[in-house]
Amino acid sequence: MKSSQLRAAGRGAFIRKLGLAGLIGAALATAAPAQAEGRIRIAEQFGVVYLLLNVVQDQKLVEKHGRNDGLEIKVEFSQLSGGAAVNDALLSGAIDIAGAGVGPLLTIWDRTRGRQNVKGVASLGNFPYYLVSNNPAVKTIADFTDKDRIALPAVTVSVQARILQMAAAKQFGDREFKRLDRLTQAVPHPDATAAVIAGGTEINAHFGNPPFQDQELAGNRNAHIVLNSYDVQGGPSSATVLYATEKFRNENPKTYRAFTAALAEAARFVSANPEAAADIYLKRNKSGLDRKLLLSIISNPQIQFKVAPENTLGLAQFLHRVGAIRQQPTSWKDYFFDDPVTSGGS
Repeated sequence: MKSSQLRAAGRGAFIRKLGLAGLIGAALATAAPAQAEGRIRIAEQFGVVYLLLNVVQDQKLVEKHGRNDGLEIKVEFSQLSGGAAVNDALLSGAIDIAGAGVGPLLTIWDRTRGRQNVKGVASLGNFPYYLVSNNPAVKTIADFTDKDRIALPAVTVSVQARILQMAAAKQFGDREFKRLDRLTQAVPHPDATAAVIAGGTEINAHFGNPPFQDQELAGNRNAHIVLNSYDVQGGPSSATVLYATEKFRNENPKTYRAFTAALAEAARFVSANPEAAADIYLKRNKSGLDRKLLLSIISNPQIQFKVAPENTLGLAQFLHRVGAIRQQPTSWKDYFFDDPVTSGGS
């Protein structure tokens, strides 16, 4: 499959998931006014890392917590692909809550400081992200050559791209942190997974997330883990997060509070009810994913469903050190809002 075909497939997946109304809204809302209390528009991407949002949507938890505070809330979900697209949607006013990796959060926090003041709302949990290759010759990132292509959700800005840069800096030195960027291509996770499993395409590696990385390892006998994000970041870490503008948070306190309370309840639910959570994921994503494989992912002791961010500062400080962001964070609280649900983060 050619790169142009993969990109076209990615656009098709985007159109199918977001829907015509969402696309029109994203195109027209270049300067949309702030919404009044009682409406929240949330963008998620692909994978089990968004399970908390699936539970929030399925059980109507934002609506529940809004009513507890005397407010009826209209909740809208859309599905995008890649941190760059999510950031564009947030800054255009097309969405209120962005779901993406820590990498896109740090990029948009850095660029909007003193203006829209985008900050993190919560984590969606700790997940190890695997860089998987079906090329038997690639054992470490040092083995990649110009013949290899690495799919990830967004070139440079995605958390996978940033972790790959961090790994390259550790392997080759800070000045070489972009060494592998030339091998990366932006491909939605489902399409990248299909390419790695099928083999025989120019995409022979994928820096993904659950369940896509697990499907690749199970679906192609040559597929193997080249890199684990936990090894790069020094342990469990929050890779996927939610973030918003300061304006939305300040002008919609009840709606915002209902959303964060809903997330916290969803995290407790998933931890206590993995089988029910698996069924919600399969239903919400209309997924044909093997349920046994999904349960093994949700029950993986390396995965923790929690809303307080963990172990994010190291990546943030690395990005400043190599010049990828201008602002120097001294604490995770620099780029996360100070809310009860995220107390105890790092």
